Amino acid sequence: MMNIALVVFLAGTKVLSLGEALQTAQRDQPTVHQAHANTEAARARVGEARAPLLPQVFGTAQYQRLTTNATPGALATIGAGSAAGTGVMTPPPSWNTINRWNFSITAQQTLWDASGQLARWRQNVASAEAVADNERTTRLTVSLNVRTFYFAARANKALMQVAKDTLTNQQKHLDQVQGFVKVGTQPEIALAQQRTAVANAEVQLITSQNNYEVAKAQLNQAIGIERDTNYDVEDESTPPIEGEDSGTDPLLAEALKERPDYLSLEKQIEAQRLAIWAAKTAYGPNLAASTSFTDGGSALDNLGWNWNFNLTLNWQLFQGGLTWYTVKEQKANLDSVVAQRDLLRQQVRLGVEQARLAVRAAKASLIAANEAEVNAKEQLRLAEGRYAAGVGSIIELGDAQVAATTAQAQKVQADYNVSTARAQLLNALGRF
Repeated sequence: MMNIALVVFLAGTKVLSLGEALQTAQRDQPTVHQAHANTEAARARVGEARAPLLPQVFGTAQYQRLTTNATPGALATIGAGSAAGTGVMTPPPSWNTINRWNFSITAQQTLWDASGQLARWRQNVASAEAVADNERTTRLTVSLNVRTFYFAARANKALMQVAKDTLTNQQKHLDQVQGFVKVGTQPEIALAQQRTAVANAEVQLITSQNNYEVAKAQLNQAIGIERDTNYDVEDESTPPIEGEDSGTDPLLAEALKERPDYLSLEKQIEAQRLAIWAAKTAYGPNLAASTSFTDGGSALDNLGWNWNFNLTLNWQLFQGGLTWYTVKEQKANLDSVVAQRDLLRQQVRLGVEQARLAVRAAKASLIAANEAEVNAKEQLRLAEGRYAAGVGSIIELGDAQVAATTAQAQKVQADYNVSTARAQLLNALGRF
């Protein structure tokens, strides 16, 4: 059941949390729907492969209108004419026809399967499990995309606030400069420079507002919803991940247990081994039993019944080496899948290592960015004080404002890098 928060968001709420975005994406993202449909189709193929192993029952009803003329050389009914040289009487050919009704029901069961149907059924079971893991991989990728675009939107929202604060500050400085120019303590060029700074701040605000709207549109696509961008994202960050400060080996061990793409290849290897077994069964015989009951005659009220039982043994003794080559092909396919798994294992290790190092570097950068922001704000405070006291220049004040704005933007970027690096680590570990 859809929770109340999601209903409110889809109806046009003003705030979207990361949890709501992730939950909505897992429900509404078209790629998730497609992956789930593939899983359901694979599960249906399991039933298709199992069906021939179960008893088969066939019912037949047939009506014929036919002539009863004797076939030359065949035994005919005695006393109905004379066939030359036989002494057996047959009627002359005619277009007279009679009814013929036939009803039958047959049951059949495979007793020993040389066609490999049992192996193919088990192969389909393993393949269906691999496809289910592929669906989990898709869901994992969707979660990564949502986190990435959510944090991008949040960063652009923060940059928009930085631009607003900068514009407010520049306008305050403009008022201050106008006062100084009016009384003659500052030259006219200072006023022109500050007006340019205000205009640049306005441009930066407009750009940041547009970037925020674009980021939300991209987030909508990542979630898989069609709605406007008339909402805000919450100021959320990815909390520290358990084990993010550990070495690569323990994280790799977890990733190999949880990564659905790696587990999918393990299931494909199992399925391929069953495919080899299925191919080898063609060396043996196929034994089947069947029984039939029939009821037939020329009139529905005058039918004669019969029953039979059949035991059939089929054995393809030689097919020109077909089975041998089929087994060889399946073994080669197995080697290929094993190589894919080994390659993926190396890629998983690299992904975990890169994500772990990215988290470490991003956290260190965030500490430095916080310190830079504190110092830049202090520099701006001192520059504003010096300018107000008449001992500072407009250039010094402008440089201090640029440094403060840059430091704030760097902090936003550093915070975004920490969140996205942790999102990458979650994905590398197979965590949702």
